[in-house]
Amino acid sequence: MDQLDSVVQLLDSNGSFANHSQYISTLSDSELFDFYRDMVLVRALDEQATALQRQGELGLWAPLLGQEAAQIGSARAMRKQDFAFSTYREHGVAWCRGVDPVDMLSFWRGTKHQGWDANQYRFYGYQIIIGAHALHATGYAMGAYLSRNTETGDAGKDQAVMAYFGDGAMSEGDVNEAFVFAASYQAPVVFYCQNNQWAISEPTRRQSRVPLAYRAAGFGIPGIRVDGNDVIACYEVTKQALDRARSGGGPTLIEAITYRMGAHTTSDDPTKYQVFSDVELWRDRDPIERLKVYLRAKGVLNNELESEISDEAAALTERMRKGCRELPDPNPLSMFNHVYSESDLNIDEQRREVETILSRSQNN
Repeated sequence: MDQLDSVVQLLDSNGSFANHSQYISTLSDSELFDFYRDMVLVRALDEQATALQRQGELGLWAPLLGQEAAQIGSARAMRKQDFAFSTYREHGVAWCRGVDPVDMLSFWRGTKHQGWDANQYRFYGYQIIIGAHALHATGYAMGAYLSRNTETGDAGKDQAVMAYFGDGAMSEGDVNEAFVFAASYQAPVVFYCQNNQWAISEPTRRQSRVPLAYRAAGFGIPGIRVDGNDVIACYEVTKQALDRARSGGGPTLIEAITYRMGAHTTSDDPTKYQVFSDVELWRDRDPIERLKVYLRAKGVLNNELESEISDEAAALTERMRKGCRELPDPNPLSMFNHVYSESDLNIDEQRREVETILSRSQNN
């Protein structure tokens, strides 16, 4: 609980490295370069998806601008067998788990409910219902424990679960119920709250009189606050929590303190409630620029490498534009598939009605 007294930070907003008594960076220069590349490409992905929505190609998009470090750092701390449950904004986590960006777009374009095989990528799809997936993650973690996929000492088998949500979800009953079950069963789950300061237009300070990580104590769960714009600290804090979960130490709540630089979704206008001076303050704490300064000072990053990443980002966004427009429309009858495990008379009747309507439209 001593970590509640301070925010874990290994790389400050000026790009200077600072030692920490409990969290020591284990990352190599090449790994840090990969983190930088991840963040740059994910930001490009995010900006392109926002543009596609503005052009009418997507129904909606939830930007992650400013939260790249919180997502990349935590996701890269996961092992292949770990499983992640996300909200609607974890595009960076999806990227780290290997999900194709065009598949991410299919959900927002409305062509698929689930754009990828969750078991293949160990990443469950976007969840719009606020906080409900925290219970799903806890249940999955309980299953991993009961299936003896933890505490074996086998690095390739021991499993942990990541549950991502925002500060607004901390006020939801589902999340607090998940804390109860996780603590009671010592489930191997890491609750990762990206405190981006805003639950749509509601500031965090109005939801909680104390830092969100403080709430963990009431459930008997360790709570840790980390600088969410410091990708190195996010990685090390999450890695330690995941290692603890896999070895039988139970759940952890991590509060990654960051800031939502963009809109809640593309249907939102943040200028109606965000203070300009706050936005500018957090713009100076940009997670990508912070790591860039550090890597350049170490000689890991130079103009040539930056140019290569820029070219890669341009190719990625071009592929997204093309791929988005080529996504096939779903068969209208597919809405009736998998509603119930067995045949249902009402659903069957509705299906026949739609079949009749489609047949008429095709004949006209």
